[in-house]
Amino acid sequence: MDIKKAFLKQLAVSEGEYISGAALARNMNVSRNAVWKTVKSLENDGFLIESVTSKGYRLSEHNNKLNEEIIKSFEKSDRNIIVLNEVDSTNDYAKKLASQNAENGTAVIADRQTAGKGRMGRNFVSPSGCGVYISIITRPKFGIETASLITSAAACAVANAVENLCGERVNVKWVNDLYMNGKKICGILTEASMGLEMKSLDYAVIGIGVNVRKNYEFDDELRQRASSIEECTGRKIDRNRLCAEILRQTDIYLENIESREYLREYRRREILTGHKITANTGNTCIEGIAEGIDDNANLIVRLSDGKIMHLGSGEANLCRFAE
Repeated sequence: MDIKKAFLKQLAVSEGEYISGAALARNMNVSRNAVWKTVKSLENDGFLIESVTSKGYRLSEHNNKLNEEIIKSFEKSDRNIIVLNEVDSTNDYAKKLASQNAENGTAVIADRQTAGKGRMGRNFVSPSGCGVYISIITRPKFGIETASLITSAAACAVANAVENLCGERVNVKWVNDLYMNGKKICGILTEASMGLEMKSLDYAVIGIGVNVRKNYEFDDELRQRASSIEECTGRKIDRNRLCAEILRQTDIYLENIESREYLREYRRREILTGHKITANTGNTCIEGIAEGIDDNANLIVRLSDGKIMHLGSGEANLCRFAE
């Protein structure tokens, strides 16, 4: 481990308490001067480090720089975490790792995406310093029949993670969007690779994009539909802590996914039910009343002629409230 990583790990495990320069030097087996140089180097990298004479150093609560050691300290795990300053797409990066046998639970996190991916090929605006863009590799032990539940389970996991840190209600718009105060703050995109016999998943990559801080790159049209946790709650939550909580909650929900018990929570959060909606299914646009979520996380829709449809996430590429 290089000295910067070692230093950040020391600050992370101190959990907000000051740690003296002498203790840092001793723990890392370096000189006090090396500690001072490391502080200056990390500050140049964008980390906010507080220093007080006779007390030492600590990571500022206003730090907004992502780092794997800090995330691990909050999650309290040895998970394989890769933090990138910039990437085209965390999902694409994670899929490459998964194809090279990256271990279950590996997480790819980026400060900025240049080609963030939404559903149906849409772009996910992902500027630096504003969001959490994370892709998690999972190698499921469950059968292919459960694979369609991954996105909805992840939606509950992320909703819980956000609520735990900001205390405000988070809703789900079927199937993969999270909302606060009527605006989208998060999108989830799951991409999977099937086993040779198509009876099981080789792996799935769960891509999660959360708007954490105010995003000045939203155009006027997007700002009508999307927002951020900061704009909705007035709180600038720690992105490292949010990453850790998302990883922790996702593990919990995936571990219990086959029981389908989480669907009770999903139904409580889901906001289309009871409303007139439109959806594009293949080359057809349908209109009807959303009547709930079935046990496979499909949206139940009653058409005007009384016919009932169960829409799977792969069958409806846009689902919204009717005018």
